[in-house]
Formats: sequence, structure tokens, C-alpha cells
Amino acid sequence: MSVEQLLPPSSPGMFLRHRNRGFTAYITATAQTLSTVRRLTRSVPVAYGAAADTAASAQLVVSELIGNAVNAFGDFVPLVIEVYVVLGRGIAVTVLDPVPELLPQRGDAALDSESGRGLALLDAFAPGWQIECTGLGKQLQCLVQQ
Repeated sequence: MSVEQLLPPSSPGMFLRHRNRGFTAYITATAQTLSTVRRLTRSVPVAYGAAADTAASAQLVVSELIGNAVNAFGDFVPLVIEVYVVLGRGIAVTVLDPVPELLPQRGDAALDSESGRGLALLDAFAPGWQIECTGLGKQLQCLVQQ
């Protein structure tokens, strides 16, 4: 099976595109689209040679970022998620949401807490993460290092 065949066909609420060493998902956040993006975040980078433990960490980061967007903006928020392997470095993750004025707030929660752990988790798994506000929304970019 080729790497491109790892991507399921597009469906209502989800348009997937192959990109160099990864994928881009344009989604409306639902339980089904989030589950698919999480699964792809783990399987596609491994198919491109990323270590399984790095892909597992990227999956955790993606889950946290998407969960934060859904908590902040509600179900059906439109998101763009990009996940790809950066050879010799790790897995790049970008999540774009449509609300640039609502920036993440640092909480006091421990990494094993149910909520409030987002930025601490990013600090642990993807140090050096960045936020860029654009006319389209807010884009959080990070690199989960191998």
C-alpha cells in the first residue's frame, strides 16, 4: 500500500489532502473527524519513517490542540490540521482555528489533569511552539522532536 492510500476518501465535514511527507485535513470538528485525524497523525508519519513514539507524542499534541479548539469554540468549529515529517528532526504539527483574538491561556494543571494542561503539554512535547494570527484565524505551529 502506498502512503497516499493511507488517507481515506473525503467525506462530509472532512477534506483530506496528501502533502509532502504528511497530510492536511480541512475539517468541521465532530467526533468522527477528530478520531480520523488522530488516527492519521499516528499512522501517516510512521509510514514516512518517523519513530512510533514520536508519532504517539504528535497524536497527543494534535488531540490536545483540537480539543482546546472545540472547548473554546464549540462543536463544528472549522479547523485546518497539517501533520508532516521533517526529516531528521521530528513531526511538524499546525492547527488553524478561525478566531485569532482568543489566544491560549496558561493553566496551573498537571500533565495528567483532564483540563488546563494544553500549554504545559506543548512545552513538554514540542518546545519552541509558536502562534501566528492571520486574517484567516490563529495558527499554532510546533515540532514534536524525535
